[in-house]
Amino acid sequence: MGFYVRKSISAGPFRFNFSSGGVGVSVGVKGLRIGTGPRGHYIHAGVGGLYYRGTLGKAGAKKIARQQAPQTLQAQPQPPAPEYVADGVVMREIESGDVMDMRDETFANVLDEINARQSQTRLSVALAVLFGIAGFLVGTKLGGAAPVLGIAAFLPGMLIGKWFDGYRRVSVLYYDLEQDAEAAYGRLVAAFETLTGCAGRWHVAAGGKIEDLTTWKRNAGASMLVDKKPTTLESSLPKVVRSNVTPPSIHVGRQVLYFMPDLVLVKDGNRYGAIGYGDLRTQFAPSNFIETGQVPSDAQVVGHTWAHPNKSGGPDRRFKNNRQIPICRYEALRLSSASGLNELVEFSKTDVSQPFCQAISALAQVHGVRSSTHSAGQLSLTSRF
Repeated sequence: MGFYVRKSISAGPFRFNFSSGGVGVSVGVKGLRIGTGPRGHYIHAGVGGLYYRGTLGKAGAKKIARQQAPQTLQAQPQPPAPEYVADGVVMREIESGDVMDMRDETFANVLDEINARQSQTRLSVALAVLFGIAGFLVGTKLGGAAPVLGIAAFLPGMLIGKWFDGYRRVSVLYYDLEQDAEAAYGRLVAAFETLTGCAGRWHVAAGGKIEDLTTWKRNAGASMLVDKKPTTLESSLPKVVRSNVTPPSIHVGRQVLYFMPDLVLVKDGNRYGAIGYGDLRTQFAPSNFIETGQVPSDAQVVGHTWAHPNKSGGPDRRFKNNRQIPICRYEALRLSSASGLNELVEFSKTDVSQPFCQAISALAQVHGVRSSTHSAGQLSLTSRF
């Protein structure tokens, strides 16, 4: 039969417990303490012989099983893009696949840790509720103050829980880049700043070809209808990551792409995927856009059309106030991968995407991966939304 040895050291409201089972820490005052240790997280509250102890879950107990994936990513057949009808046009969504399929085994450990930490219970919520219950029980014992103490204990529970979450649910990615990698990543950051300098930046969610004359007239003679919205480009980290690098990020609908030095981290809600630069494909091309809104200050106007044109391209005299509309020269950039990434963004200036694509290619080469092909594909979006 073995012996169980336990020692305790106090420092202000904190108490550190050392035992053969491991090290634990708790914080609080007499009658109300919360802590974490080898047996999990707990709350202990009470007064005058009435105590409440709640278990908040085993520390690190939740794990996400590593998926068995091939070492070499191969293009998977993608299901047909969802479609819907808008203004008489069949629109096809430009949408990425499941973020959990975006998994390169090179970064499996990073993804496992991030997703496992994200799956843990938020102690800020759990402790707020449990502190409220404990306060209510203590108030009941004292007589008549149960609701007041329950509400008063709610906020401290939330704040202490947030403090615990600050290290429980966060992964640390520290980079010490060699000279060639640092130079390549510096070019990516510089090219990204050029993109952020564009007055107009949009995420294109869907597009459809206009096939009948009536719809063509109603949409200023556009050959396609496009659904796009202004988007955010910024240097930021996801909340679940701490790093000595603040990467460029692009919001693409419900997902956010973070361009780290070694991978592209893809956030979709509370789930994360990763794409290596060698698997990231880019295409860019200029596009003519019939701009019915405000023309961006840096856009090049290459022509005009009419709000309601006739077959020859002139104004249809049957419509009153048939105004002229500018045609702007924009640039479209597609980001895709064999693992399911498929996003399209557009900028109000041309010749801004190529340096960004070249920097991605250079990073792929630095990491010893064959460079992906970057070309000006068929991305023309002569359209309005």
